[in-house]
Amino acid sequence: MAAGGFWDGKRSAMTQNEQKEILLLAVESSCDETAAAVVANGRQVLSDVIASQIDTHTIYGGVVPEIASRQHVEQINFVIRQALAQAGRQLTEMDGIAVTCGPGLVGALLVGVSAAKALALATDLPLIGVHHIEGHISANYIEYPELTPPFLCLVVSGGHTNLALVRDYGICDIIGQTRDDAAGECFDKVARAIGLGYPGGPKIDRAAREGNPHAFEFPRTKVEGAEYDFSFSGLKSAVLNTLHQAQQNGQPVSVPDLAASFQWTAVEILTEHTVQAARALGVEQVALAGGVAANSALRQRLKSACEADGIRFYVPRPSLCTDNAAMIGAAGYYRFVRGERADMTLNAMPDLPLGDRERRYHANAGARG
Repeated sequence: MAAGGFWDGKRSAMTQNEQKEILLLAVESSCDETAAAVVANGRQVLSDVIASQIDTHTIYGGVVPEIASRQHVEQINFVIRQALAQAGRQLTEMDGIAVTCGPGLVGALLVGVSAAKALALATDLPLIGVHHIEGHISANYIEYPELTPPFLCLVVSGGHTNLALVRDYGICDIIGQTRDDAAGECFDKVARAIGLGYPGGPKIDRAAREGNPHAFEFPRTKVEGAEYDFSFSGLKSAVLNTLHQAQQNGQPVSVPDLAASFQWTAVEILTEHTVQAARALGVEQVALAGGVAANSALRQRLKSACEADGIRFYVPRPSLCTDNAAMIGAAGYYRFVRGERADMTLNAMPDLPLGDRERRYHANAGARG
């Protein structure tokens, strides 16, 4: 593989063939999904249980942090028991416990971290703290057992829009990020404005299928001096201005056309930046991850653009794009085999950064190499 000069050594994690079966119980509670899973060797999902709160938060038009935290408390023990039962395994058979420690809603994170720490303390099992976005990237390892670093990953979710150069398992550099709204946040705000409600991403995706993506022309903002960075605030403002002007003039607006035009523009921005970066870096593998990776238009457009450039494209099934614990188990496995362990000082880190800074921050927060 042509690594474009960025591959700098052997992978630190052992391959599956060199490894006995390692079972991790994984816990995820960063936002509004309470989830637990049992994952073998970072690639095989033995169980994946999710208690969703979407119906609860829909009436509020978005996630209410306090309500999310309380529901996590109610569900956490149940999903853990269900994950073990569905896997047909006992807690004593686990080799470690992986848990999302950040970023996310602090109250929500605390529920999962506290539960994982309690289990680790009671069983003397190793504890592994996992970055939530690292989990999203690692969902691709579950979907594609043949995928190995290095590769470029576009991470798009409600709170994050990053271009991550994955050098090794759990080791990446951020080469591009949003300067304002995340892509998923922009989808939610536009959906709310045009009357589609929450959650915005899936509803815009469905409405766009009935609309004309070229009915409205919206700007594709570039960040001067940072060619791989994103900016979505201008796109969001343009959609809102179009809607307001039509309302003031008493003109009807086609919701499907507006949704399709907005989505087409957002997808083009994401695709253009990703393929441009892959070309410049000489990367031959591109992955897509995060909640917005479930968007059908983005999946199709990025796949076509990568294939046209001879780049192998990877994206998990939609159920692995949304928040889940299986992806945390996949990411936790590679930290586990590197010997990383967290102690009882591990805490919720709502603003935990991704990349080299994250490794240093994580090490100072209780992980021991």
